[in-house]
Amino acid sequence: MDVQLRQAEPADYDRIITVADEWWGRPVSAILPRLFLDHFFRTSLIAEEAGSLAGFLVGLLSDSDPEAAYIHFLGVAPELRGAGLARKLYNRFFSLAEADGRSYVRAVTSPQNATSIAFHGAMGFSVTGPVAGYDGPGVDRIVFHRSLS
Repeated sequence: MDVQLRQAEPADYDRIITVADEWWGRPVSAILPRLFLDHFFRTSLIAEEAGSLAGFLVGLLSDSDPEAAYIHFLGVAPELRGAGLARKLYNRFFSLAEADGRSYVRAVTSPQNATSIAFHGAMGFSVTGPVAGYDGPGVDRIVFHRSLS
C-alpha cells in the first residue's frame, strides 16, 4: 500500500461526500456538512493511493478549549481496511494537535458502532458510555478521550 497523506483542501469535500455513505454502509453524509472542510481543512487529512481517495480524517482544534482537539469523522476505503491506514491518519492528527499545544483528543460514536469502539480502545482512548442523551434526547453516544503526552 503506497498511500500518501496530505492536508485536506475545501475542494476535497466533493470527493469525500460521494463515498461517505457507501464506505460506511449507511447514510452518514448528513453528519458531514461542507462547513467542516470549508473551516477545518487545515486540521483535516486526505489519504490518496495512486491519485484515488483512500481515506480521510476530519478533525479540528477546539476554539473554546485550548487543550482540546476533536476527531469528527474518519473514512477508509473498504478494500484498504485492516492495513493500518486509520491508525496512520489518527497518528498524523495526534502529531498535528500536539504541535499546536493540545494535550488531548476526543471523539464520539454511537453505541452500536462496535468497530469504532474497539478501534479507539486499541488507539489508547479511554471509553465512556453510553452517555444517555449526549447528542439530545434519545441520542446516546460513546465518548472517547486520549491524552497526547
